[in-house]
Amino acid sequence: MRLLEVCRPNRIVTRGQARLLGAAWLASLVAAWGVSRFEVLPSPLEVLRALPVLFAEQGLLSHLASSLYSNLSALAWATAFALFFAYLGVVPLLRPLTELVATLRFLGFAGIGVAFTLWFHGGHALKVALVTFGMTSFFVAALNDEVRSIPRERYDYARTLGLGEWRVVWEVVVLGTLDKALDILRQNAAMGWMLLTTVETLVRSEGGVGVLFANQSKHLALAETLALQLVIFALGMLQDYLLGAFKNLVCPHAVLKLEHEHDHDL
Repeated sequence: MRLLEVCRPNRIVTRGQARLLGAAWLASLVAAWGVSRFEVLPSPLEVLRALPVLFAEQGLLSHLASSLYSNLSALAWATAFALFFAYLGVVPLLRPLTELVATLRFLGFAGIGVAFTLWFHGGHALKVALVTFGMTSFFVAALNDEVRSIPRERYDYARTLGLGEWRVVWEVVVLGTLDKALDILRQNAAMGWMLLTTVETLVRSEGGVGVLFANQSKHLALAETLALQLVIFALGMLQDYLLGAFKNLVCPHAVLKLEHEHDHDL
């Protein structure tokens, strides 16, 4: 692989070459971090020293477990709600409801926090409800766009096979967009971590990494704060990898389609 080749736009690289480029960029960023002289940026060694302290003295493991449980709970609820609203948007009577749920993504926690607190009375239920609300509207908006972009020819082809309308919905809409739905699920799972750390600063009763963030930021513990960021980043990447593996297992046709397109480009 020549350097000039990868600097040209629209060039096709193999998976191994892509990994090599990623490793090179990661090494460059770590090296730049190590030689940086920004006072607000702790050194890599300081961050590594902060990790054992967080685990031993701040209870990072229990906080991570609480956050992971809350995030997965919210992700499950958001996925169920999003699939329900997005897929039932094919029914004209319910389509305005789907559009309404999608537009709720413009609301912030500041305006709804009080109402949710009165409904759920704090604790785990309130935390999960807020994160679920934040993810559901974005999930519905993205999945609804995928459903609306299905070519009309797919519906007509299913009808020529003698399928009823609800069977058409199952085959064309639900199964036909399942790989896209799982991609959107991965995106919302990543967004859930950002929402969760914000919500946990509002709902502190169960702890969580958001509480640790607030405590470390309050005392200007920069090394501990950056160490927390790296731990969440690693956990999020692991979660994203597992969701991607689950998608490849459930929708192998999506992987075959990408490989076919790649071979065609070559």
